[in-house]
Amino acid sequence: MKFFIGRGVSLLIAIVSVIGITAGCGASAATDGVKHVENAGIAGSAEAADLVESIDITDFAGRSVFFDKTPERIVALGSGEVDIVYALGGEVVGRPDTDDSLLNEKAGSAAKVGSTHTVDLEKIAVLKPDVLLGNDPLNLKDVPLLESIGAKVVLTHANSVEDILNQIGLIGRLLGKEERAVELMGDIENGLAKSAKKPAGETRVLLVYGAPGTYLAALPNSLSGDILTKAGGVNVAGEFQAMQNFPQYAQLNTERVVQSNPDVILIMTHGSSEEVEKGFVREMEGSPAWNSLSAVREGRIHVLPAALFGTNPGTRVLDAIALLQELLEP
Repeated sequence: MKFFIGRGVSLLIAIVSVIGITAGCGASAATDGVKHVENAGIAGSAEAADLVESIDITDFAGRSVFFDKTPERIVALGSGEVDIVYALGGEVVGRPDTDDSLLNEKAGSAAKVGSTHTVDLEKIAVLKPDVLLGNDPLNLKDVPLLESIGAKVVLTHANSVEDILNQIGLIGRLLGKEERAVELMGDIENGLAKSAKKPAGETRVLLVYGAPGTYLAALPNSLSGDILTKAGGVNVAGEFQAMQNFPQYAQLNTERVVQSNPDVILIMTHGSSEEVEKGFVREMEGSPAWNSLSAVREGRIHVLPAALFGTNPGTRVLDAIALLQELLEP
C-alpha cells in the first residue's frame, strides 16, 4: 500500500459581490456580511480618522454577529479555518490541538485550545479573543459559554467545496480582506473549471474514514465525497444508509461493500495513518469476503494524507482533487 502526498495546485471562485454568499450542502443559512461605516468622532466631521467600520456577519448557522471593529485576536477550532485565516494574510492566537502537520506552519506558535469536539474554555478565556471560529452544528451548544467570557462566535462548516468557498468569503469580510478573498475564491473556481474539463471516469471508489477500531464510509454529501465527485470518481456508498448523528457517513457494512465491489479503496484518518492502515488490513484479513473485491485483488488501497483528507483542507482543496484524479487513473 502506498501513502501519497498531494502536489501543489493553484486554488479558486469569482464572486460578483462580497455582500452575500449562501452556505451550501444542506445548510440554508445565508452567509452575507455587510459592513457599515459609523461616525465615531465629532458630529458632522468627515475626517476618515473619525470613521469606524463595523461589521455585521450572518454565519452558517443563521446567527447574526456584530463587530464594532475588525477583530484582531482570532481563535479557530478547525485547521481549515486556520489555513484560510493565514491565506488571507491574518493570524490566529489560538488554534486546534491537533497534529501540527495539519496546520499552516505559521500557526505553530499559537496556543492550543482544544478542538471543535473538545472546547477548552479556560485556555480560550486567557487569550481574550475578539472572535472564535467554530463549527456549525458542533459548537452551537458552546456559544453561550463562549459568549460569557466575552468572545464573539462565528460558526461555519465544510461539507462541500462550495462550503469552503463560502468560508473564505465570510472570513475575508470578517477580517477586512475582501479583495484577497476574491482572489483566493477566483483561483479555486478557475482550478475547478480546469479539472472539470478532464473526462469523468467510471472508477468505483470506497472512501473509508478510519480511527483505530472504527471505520465508516464517507457519503457523497461529505466533503471528501464532494471532492471525489469533482475528481470524476463514483462513490459506491451513494446508496448506503446515513448515520443519524453524522449524516455525512454510513456504517461500513461488509456485505454492502462486497456487493458494490469498489475498484479503489481510499482511507482517511485524523490520527496515525500507519496504525489505521494496519487496523483496516486486519479487518479485511478477518473477513474472506474482502478478498473478492477488485481493489483488494489489485492492491488499489491507499491511505490519503491527513492534511488534505483527515480535515478540512481549506485553500488547499484543489490539491486534494488533483491527488484523487491521480489515484483514479486506470
